[in-house]
Amino acid sequence: MADTQIGRAVKAGWWAVVVRGLLALSVGILILTRPMDSVAAFALLIAFWAVMQGITTTVHAFELRSTAPHWWVLLLSGLLSWGFGLAAFYYYPGLSLAFAVAWTSWWLLLGGFVGIWVAMMERSAGMPWGFTLAVGILTTAAGIVAFASPPITIAALLSLIATFAIIIGVVLLAAAFRIRGAADTVASAMRPA
Repeated sequence: MADTQIGRAVKAGWWAVVVRGLLALSVGILILTRPMDSVAAFALLIAFWAVMQGITTTVHAFELRSTAPHWWVLLLSGLLSWGFGLAAFYYYPGLSLAFAVAWTSWWLLLGGFVGIWVAMMERSAGMPWGFTLAVGILTTAAGIVAFASPPITIAALLSLIATFAIIIGVVLLAAAFRIRGAADTVASAMRPA
């Protein structure tokens, strides 16, 4: 009985891991082989994400209206996200890509400033601080480059997404076949001799 339960459980789930792995691998390869189409899809994804985020946040705000006194802040956030998403569709692809560049640039700059600040704190505490300072300076410089060269920033973002998708795809495929192999081993061990 355990043999059939294990077999059914693996058959019911392992194929989904294989499909996810193949899909991730395909997305990564597609981004690398069709970069201009990928930029357009990336801009469209940002617009869709903003609209969906806006809708769900707005609905959630109305659900919390009776229990949360500051529900209107969530409502405002949802309406802003929704408005940005609609504007991103209207000004496609420029607004979405500008958002991606600005978001990445500010994230790098703020991360760099925090790294430099942490290095100074480490130095005043008598701790090793050189590596933290170097990373903070490099991250700040990357933020400045990201602001100064939007095409490079978009290319770097898409390269990171492609690399991540390919790695995740390979890992998921390997995991799917390991799960299936482990289930076969368990099933054979549970068979009567």
